[in-house]
Parts: sequence; structure tokens; C-alpha cells
Amino acid sequence: MHVASLSLTDFRSYPEVELTLEPGATAFVGPNGQGKTNLVEALGYLATHSSHRVATDAPLVRHGAQRAVVRAVVVRDDRRALVEVEINPGRANRARVNRSPVPRPRDALGLLRTVLFAPEDLALVKGDPSERRRFMDELLVARAPRFAAVRADYERVLKQRNTLLRTAAASRAGRRRGPRRQDDDAAFAAAGAGDVLSTLEIWDTHLVRFGAELLAARLHLVDLLRPLAAKAYATLAPTSGLADLEYRASGLSTDIPTLGTNRELLAEGLRAGLAEARQAELERGVTLVGPHRDDLLLRLGELPARGYASHGESWSFALALRLAAYDLLRTDGGDPVLILDDVFAELDGQRRRRLTEIVAPAEQVLITAAVPDDVPPELTGARFDVTEGSVTRVR
Repeated sequence: MHVASLSLTDFRSYPEVELTLEPGATAFVGPNGQGKTNLVEALGYLATHSSHRVATDAPLVRHGAQRAVVRAVVVRDDRRALVEVEINPGRANRARVNRSPVPRPRDALGLLRTVLFAPEDLALVKGDPSERRRFMDELLVARAPRFAAVRADYERVLKQRNTLLRTAAASRAGRRRGPRRQDDDAAFAAAGAGDVLSTLEIWDTHLVRFGAELLAARLHLVDLLRPLAAKAYATLAPTSGLADLEYRASGLSTDIPTLGTNRELLAEGLRAGLAEARQAELERGVTLVGPHRDDLLLRLGELPARGYASHGESWSFALALRLAAYDLLRTDGGDPVLILDDVFAELDGQRRRRLTEIVAPAEQVLITAAVPDDVPPELTGARFDVTEGSVTRVR
């Protein structure tokens, strides 16, 4: 797989830009703040419908514009597809494939697959669990785009359930006067909240259904990633400890090793966990059990990487996760497009050489760098100079 052309309209700093790309290595070189990352961010967005830099779409639209458009010609197995996403902050985005609208933007997912390395990847190791959940879920969608619908359904149910819990919590708080008392479900129902509890049970059923599917997929994914990440980390940092991954589920009534990846058993575990957490959820007004609260534990030797790994070890672990994702996508058929956003400047000489050796055989590698010397000689190829929003082919 490779991208043959990229076209942007009102994306970030670019009113208009059109680039012709080719297989092999391509470098975008220029001082910081000139728009290099905007180019590769656009391709990452086209592949995942999210940005590695911001959580919302609004910053992606050029100031003063109403919308942004990202389009690219993607070549896979000698077949070409024109993929386009129209970004409309505050409104629904739209997508087209070969100029024909698709019913939902997520229907265009999977046509372009990328693995993007960036300085922000340190958050995979040092950041909150949400960063690692996002890593897993985006990889799930890249491998099987149908999981975009599973994620959307789960998030919709979670939002509705949380709204109901907040209403229940507010109602309980409003009835309480004086010293706090521990109400049970029967007392709560007797106070006139039976409808809330029965509705909550309905949302429980939906949450368990979509949550078990998402949880089973994540667990299977971690099983596949574990040896690949360990191998990649050993290559990048051969003198450091053994890298390992462990999925941590929140609130299940039974340990993950006992449940495995069996969806029915996971559903039973989620259902029992919700029942055990019912009182606490009604008190706090939030869903306390489910994949939205899970984490991927990263371990170096016997210690968690978060809080114990050095800066260099954290970088190596973050790169190892991306390389594991790259290897896994390759086993599904076809190299994804590799994007290295200002990565080499962050690495010491040894890690730079080892990363270069790993990525050099890829079908297409896109690199951003502040100066030409940050691009390893083994990855020299096409080069674009990026200065003050102008992108010029120089080699």
C-alpha cells in the first residue's frame, strides 16, 4: 500500500496544497512551525478519522474557513482508490470513495492504513490509560473496520447510561436531608425511582453486549501484540529489560485469565461486575465497570514502565508498540504506510540506527525533520522543503 497523491483544502495552515508521492522514503524538511506535521497529520486523519495531536476536529480547519477537506489516492495491489473526508466541526463529517458519498464516514475506514510515530507517543507509556485504550482501539479498527461501529455503539450506550446515573444520583441527593444514609436498591425503588432502575437494567444489557465484544477483541489483540512488542523492544534496546503487556479490566467479577477471550464468559463477568458496582454507581452517578475504564499495563522486567522507565526506555517502549502494530498489520496483508513525525531527532544514535534498519524495507515511509541531517542516509529519497506554508519538491 502507498499514497500516490495528497490534496488538502483549508486543513490546518494550508488553503490549498497538492502533492504527488511515490513508494519508498519521502522526507518533508523545514524549520519547526512551517507545516510539515500538518501534512502527515492529514494522512493519519484520513486513515483513522482522528488526529494524533488534538482531541477535537475544530483545530484542523484553517482559521476563517468553515470546513476542511483531505483527499488522497491510495494504491493497494495495483488498485487505486480516491478517498476523501470533509471535516465539519460541530456538524457531521462526510466521506467519499471514488467521488461517491458513503453513508457514514466510518465506511471509508480501512482503505488507507497507516502507522504513525510521533513525539506524542511518549503518552502511550507515561500518559493516562485513555492513551493506551485509544492505541488498542485504533489498531482494532485498522485491522477490522467493523469495530468502528462497535466502539460507536458502546460509547452511545455508555453516554446514555451515564446520563441516567447522573439523574439518579441527583434525585437521591435531593431526597437526603441531614446525616448521610446507605440506601439499598429496594429503598431507592420505594422512593419512586423504580423506573430509573428498570431503565438502567435495559442499558446494562446493551453495555454488556457491546462491551463484551470490544473486550474480547482487545484481549485477543494484546495476545497478538505481546510477542511482537517484546521482539521490537529487544531490537531497539537490547541491554534493557524484557518488555511485556498485560490487559487490566475494571470491575470484572472474575480474573481475565479465567475468562480468556470467550465473549459469553466476558459478558457474564461484565454483568456480574455491574451488579456488584450498582450501589457505588448510583451514589457517584457514573459507570464504573466496562472497557472505557480498562488499561494496558506496560511492564519492563518486574516493574511497570510508567513511573519507573527512563526517558530512553519509555521512548523505546513507545516505538516498540508502534512497530508491533506495524508487524501485525503486515501479517493481515500489505504494508501500511509508515509515518515518522520528527522521530529521529528524539533518538540517540543507537536507537536511530536500529529503527532505520527496521523501517527501511517498508513500501512507503514518510518522514518529517527540521534539518536534512535528521533524515538517516538509508532513508534518502524524495524530498520536499516546507517553508512558510509552501511545499516544494527538491529531489
